Order: sequence, then structure tokens, then C-alpha cells
Amino acid sequence: MREWISGRNPVYETLRAKRRHVFRLVLARGIKLEGQLPEILRLARLRGLAPEEAPRDKLDALSNHHQGVALEASEYPYAALEDLIQNARNQPEPPFFLLLDLIQDPQNLGTLLRTAEAVGIHGVVIPSAQAAQVTPTVVHASSGATEHLLVAQHNLAQAIDRFKALDVWVYGLDEAPRSRTPSELRLDGGVALVVGNEGSGLRELVRKKCDELLRLPMRGKIESLNAAAAGSIALYLARQARERA
Repeated sequence: MREWISGRNPVYETLRAKRRHVFRLVLARGIKLEGQLPEILRLARLRGLAPEEAPRDKLDALSNHHQGVALEASEYPYAALEDLIQNARNQPEPPFFLLLDLIQDPQNLGTLLRTAEAVGIHGVVIPSAQAAQVTPTVVHASSGATEHLLVAQHNLAQAIDRFKALDVWVYGLDEAPRSRTPSELRLDGGVALVVGNEGSGLRELVRKKCDELLRLPMRGKIESLNAAAAGSIALYLARQARERA
């Protein structure tokens, strides 16, 4: 299967990561070769691609946010769960994973994956059904961060059991009565954070599998943050705790 990646950052990161097969690079006719474009062209030439020019409306048909550039590439290369575990073992720190329980909005998924890459997550687990997958829209929403992440499609309950066997503590973001604040939890060891669905939160089985439930203290008048914002904050709190340790 092939798909079109559009936008300068997503195209640049896809070429830089070298994880996908690439087939065509299309530029809007008359586009100025400035900003990232010279580097995109250099990376494309290294992959044996000669840029093609096309009318801007042809690119408009591919995406509303193409910024004058689109790349035809193979579909997203998902990893196996054991690849994530091996990646964690290769790092000079305890394991650090993110599990996403039925995140359905592509923008939320892209935001969470962008934050995950920024904080150095060792791997991300998403369900293979009933949830957003790593589509070109998600690649764009993540600004291309997806291309540098290991993302596995796997049953979350089974993944949690596997991580627990590696002495990884699993913390689910949840507002349940037994939830604890970040200051009450150890976030500096082997950690897997679980973020639930935008509306319903964690599924019951996933919630029961978590070692602890984590809530973010709210000081203002609103009662909660959306999944992408809450997950991003929790990821940075865990990274901060790891840095202190």
C-alpha cells in the first residue's frame, strides 16, 4: 500500500527517518526553494527521487495543508511489541512506554505522538481496531514525529501484562476516587503511562490492569483537560522525574 505524506515537516522527517519506501516527490509549480525545501530535495536525491512539478490544485486534492510539497511513500511501518521492549533494553535508563486506549481523534493522536517523541518514549502501543491509526493525517498532526517512533498495534491488556513482567509500573490517567497525584507516585523508574478515550476514558479491563491511577490536580474552574493535553503533561512529568533521578 502507498499513501501521500504532505507538508514540509512531515515530508522532511519521513525522508530523514528512512523507515519507509519512497516513490515520488511532488512540488507545487513555481514554489520558492527556501526554508526546508533545499534539504528535502537533498534527502530525496539521496533516495533516488527526482522532484516532479505539479499545479497547486493537484496538491490541494491530496491535502489542505501540503505547503507545496507531497511525498508518495509506503504505509506506516508498525513495530512488534517485542521491538519496543528491545528498544527499551537498549536505552541507558529504565523502560518508558505510552499506551493509548482507544484515542479516536487523529489530531489528539498526532499531538500525543509528537509529545511522546519529544520526551524520548521507548515505544507506543495502540489498539488495532476502534481507534485512530497512524494515517497521513496523524503524521501531519505530529509534524512528522511518528517517523521516529516505534508504534505497535497490540491488545492493551496483554501489553500491560507483558510490561509488568519486566518490572514496569503501569499508571493510567483517570479521575477515579482512588487516583493519586504525580507527587504521590514514583515516575522515575520503569513506567508505562496509559491515556484513555477522549470521552469515556479508560476501559474497565485496562483500568483494572493498571498498578495505579494518576490524576492531574486542577486548580482552575474547569474540571478536566482533554486526552492530548493531559497525556502530554503526564509524559513531561514522568520525563522530569526521570531526569531528577
